[in-house]
Amino acid sequence: MEYSEYVPGVCNIGPAEIALRRRTGWIGFVLTVFFWVVLTLLRAAPFWYSLLFIPSAISGAGFIQAATHFCAGFGMKGLFNFGPRAGMTDTALQAEFRAQDRRKAMRIFGYSILVGIVVAFAAGFLRQISL
Repeated sequence: MEYSEYVPGVCNIGPAEIALRRRTGWIGFVLTVFFWVVLTLLRAAPFWYSLLFIPSAISGAGFIQAATHFCAGFGMKGLFNFGPRAGMTDTALQAEFRAQDRRKAMRIFGYSILVGIVVAFAAGFLRQISL
């Protein structure tokens, strides 16, 4: 569902911010693939594949925020932006709105961490079985 205004705990960013989050997702994805290839070419020990957690979690965070139209960082700060440019924010004034936003932000952080863990574990596991 598309939202064109702030909905507490549901949607706190508009098209400009969504595009920025999607770009972040792609950058994280490209970095994950790049470092995975580098680690593979270097025949790095499976432990080193845990470093893929960082770019893959960033990628997950970007794509999840773009898909949900919700910025976790804004949610933790009680901010939102539906303006034509990224970075221009307004403040959620009601305490209950801010609480709903923080809950949603924490879920997004959790899912992003899960993405990072799964990717790093899978990469290390695949390296281990290829030894």
